[in-house]
Amino acid sequence: MKKIFYGLIICTVLASMMPENTVIPVQTATAKDWNQDSYWFAPWGKSGVHKGIDIFARKKTPVLSASNGLVIFTGNIERGGNVVAILSPKGRIHYYAHLESVATQPLTLVTQKSLIGTVGNSGNARGKAPHLHYSILRLMPNPAEITLEKQGWKRMFYMNPHLLLTSEQSHL
Repeated sequence: MKKIFYGLIICTVLASMMPENTVIPVQTATAKDWNQDSYWFAPWGKSGVHKGIDIFARKKTPVLSASNGLVIFTGNIERGGNVVAILSPKGRIHYYAHLESVATQPLTLVTQKSLIGTVGNSGNARGKAPHLHYSILRLMPNPAEITLEKQGWKRMFYMNPHLLLTSEQSHL
């Protein structure tokens, strides 16, 4: 049992040191298809702040996994509508919301650019322009991200998708 536990710790540490290249999760989208200042924008509906970015595209445009990972949830929730959550090797949860359709299922291993759904306007985006709400949550919080702004303490649990998608490591 101890060997398994130590093995998991070693794997977690090694995975956290590996680069995680990400791709824009909406087929054919570019950074011009979202507002880079919308991350952590307040006020933002019932959630208070916008914890991701909205990538606008035509309805039914393919949504692709931004990284390799394990699908840990698919389903329909009130605000997000049709959603997919994928756990990446770096211990990040990539959250895809407002999908028109879901093309994967829980416990499926996906590779970067795997089809996971299509752009829509489900959940609290009903009646709005079709888009993908894309958030990245950290399982290992980064206290250096805490700010004094609204819900600023929660920022340690999130990453700015715009920065990750537009860094030199990202590619189409």
